[in-house]
Amino acid sequence: MTRSSKASLLIIFATVFIDLLGFGIVLPLLPRYAKHFQADGYTLGLLMASFSAMQFLFAPIWGRMSDRVGRRPILIFGLAGSTVFYALFGIATSLGNDGQLLGLGALTWLFIARIGAGIAGATISTAQAYIADTTTPSERTRGMALIGAAFGIGFTFGPLIGAAFVSAELGGPPSSAPGYVASGLSAVALLSAIFVLPESLRPNSVPSTHHWFDVQILIRTMTRPALGLILFTIFLTTFAFAQFESTLALLTEHLGLAERNNFFVFAYVGFILTVSQGLVRRVLWKLGELRMGALGAFLMALGLGLIALSSQQESCRLLYAVLPISVLGSAALTPALQSLLSQRSSASAQGAMLGLGQSMSAMARILGPVAGMMLYERDVTYPYWGGAALMAAGIVLMILLRIAWSSAEDADEMVKPEDV
Repeated sequence: MTRSSKASLLIIFATVFIDLLGFGIVLPLLPRYAKHFQADGYTLGLLMASFSAMQFLFAPIWGRMSDRVGRRPILIFGLAGSTVFYALFGIATSLGNDGQLLGLGALTWLFIARIGAGIAGATISTAQAYIADTTTPSERTRGMALIGAAFGIGFTFGPLIGAAFVSAELGGPPSSAPGYVASGLSAVALLSAIFVLPESLRPNSVPSTHHWFDVQILIRTMTRPALGLILFTIFLTTFAFAQFESTLALLTEHLGLAERNNFFVFAYVGFILTVSQGLVRRVLWKLGELRMGALGAFLMALGLGLIALSSQQESCRLLYAVLPISVLGSAALTPALQSLLSQRSSASAQGAMLGLGQSMSAMARILGPVAGMMLYERDVTYPYWGGAALMAAGIVLMILLRIAWSSAEDADEMVKPEDV
């Protein structure tokens, strides 16, 4: 890797990391603030899902545009959007229950801020394309790992920063400071992109013609036993984890944790995720993808069930003790499924198949929060018992996948370019 390539990767890592600090500051507060503004379970679910829905719609748009106009302008546009919409989040939380801005109430502005942040944040795929531009094929895996590292570290330190700007007491009106802090951090990333980040797209690059989500490809793929099982398990896993992720802030409130301690729980989850990724790469990967995936599904089922038990017993200590189990399970299962999906695709069909897997994850991140919030409104334990039941089904799917895998190899079920 050349010195200029290393410098470019360092800059893109810093840019993504700083922007994700803002994401880590806002996410732990969102369900609590919306509930404060009298949102019911369904509305809360839609609010949590709106970010993922916008990413699902706009990631391919920004990707195709970056193929034509360059990576740098799209990344700058996304960071500018994050700066504006995180500031809007701060303004919305300062309005109060009866306050209005331009005739719209606080909850409506929270929706606008979250939708806008989702549109702006959909440029992560452009950051991945930037890394692909500046690395050789042999260096690409290490380069892409920087995005995962930025997520894990940003999700750890973002909540820690946010904790300094909220109350240590339970109750009281929402603080607008976290939104403004997140906006300020995105502004720093924006300035670094404007003044330091070089363009990576080569002048002779040919824009991609792949679509983000093609129903016909999905139907053809789902009819192949091994591939269908992989895609369904990806959806199920992400759906179960999205239920947990979207309701965690409400669970900590139910357990009596103030906003500051709620931030610490999210920082704890981010730290576990970062450590788990290292453990998966160094230890669990030796098991092979099928065994590691089955172990991950088991850990997720066990962990989510224990989280339900901690909420039933209203025990913060038990929650802290069992959180690593489900997070480690997700960290093991997700890369195993992605690797299995990649192995059943020919080299020239990799992009389309992995894109299909990302689409299944995106749909689960849209639907999971809605289901999770509606279940939570009925009973605080339901999202976690439900997630545990889904992952128990995931264990069965991994067993079936192990059976179908050898049959698929015998039948040469490899996806080829003409299939996509």
